[in-house]
Amino acid sequence: MNCSVVVPVYRSGQTLHLLVERLAAVLPRVAENYELVLVNDGSPDDSWEVIQSLAKRHAWVRGVNLMRNYGQHNATLCGIRAARHEVIVVMDDDLQNPPEEIPKLLAKLNEGYDVVYGVSRKRQQAWYKSLVSALLKRAISYVMGQQAVRDIGAFKAFRADLRKSFDSFHGPAVLVDVLLSWGTDRFASVTVEEAPRAAGKSNYNFVKLIKVSLLVLTSYTTVPLRLASILGFLFTFFGFFVLVYVLVTYLAFGSVEGFPFLASIIVIFSGVQLFALGIIGEYLARLFDRSSGRKTYTVGATTEEKDE
Repeated sequence: MNCSVVVPVYRSGQTLHLLVERLAAVLPRVAENYELVLVNDGSPDDSWEVIQSLAKRHAWVRGVNLMRNYGQHNATLCGIRAARHEVIVVMDDDLQNPPEEIPKLLAKLNEGYDVVYGVSRKRQQAWYKSLVSALLKRAISYVMGQQAVRDIGAFKAFRADLRKSFDSFHGPAVLVDVLLSWGTDRFASVTVEEAPRAAGKSNYNFVKLIKVSLLVLTSYTTVPLRLASILGFLFTFFGFFVLVYVLVTYLAFGSVEGFPFLASIIVIFSGVQLFALGIIGEYLARLFDRSSGRKTYTVGATTEEKDE
């Protein structure tokens, strides 16, 4: 087996040396040929300088420097497209995904699956992040059409042939897990250990998790639009019954409770209209991003350029 390890890098200059050291101890045991592709996602620290140093020292380490910060999934897609071997492993740069767990993913992949996720026993994060993360994973699995795959994460191994299914994908809104589902339905997961972050803190906060949720729901599925349509129909019927109630009350009692009743109805219908407009606005924003010509990422430099 030949294996490429892809790592998106952001603010991780302190951990890259240890990451390479531990991968150097693991990869020769599981692959005949192997490489490490480090994609610097516009890090404001010295990550790119560290990557260049590692590439000079280790022939199996390659580096890609993006022109600015595009996001974790965009950088991951760049690394996936740059990978040269038939099996690709994606992992984070903070050593929470121990390199020593890679053999578990590859062993499961050899059972006939196309994508294998490494799922930790217990996430080392705040409860509210765990809740939002769990809901986000359920949304992604729904969009993927793989409701049985609940344990989705950054640590995964898959066959490079899956790249054929999203070769033509272009646009700033990227979700690698959904792209992988375009080429296969053979998903699996294995339980792996998770270590505390070696340095720094997570770049994902509550707001970013919400943004990713909106990206999932408005870039890869039309379910929110259908929900808006269903709400529109339901409240049309509700409005009809309200009209019947007003007419019956007027004919029976000669008057209808005025301002409180009218105000409540206006609030309900205004809320539904704004909700539907918000959903439509999110879709229009995605269309604008796609039509504006913004690239998924732009490569500024690679370590190979130094060698030529």
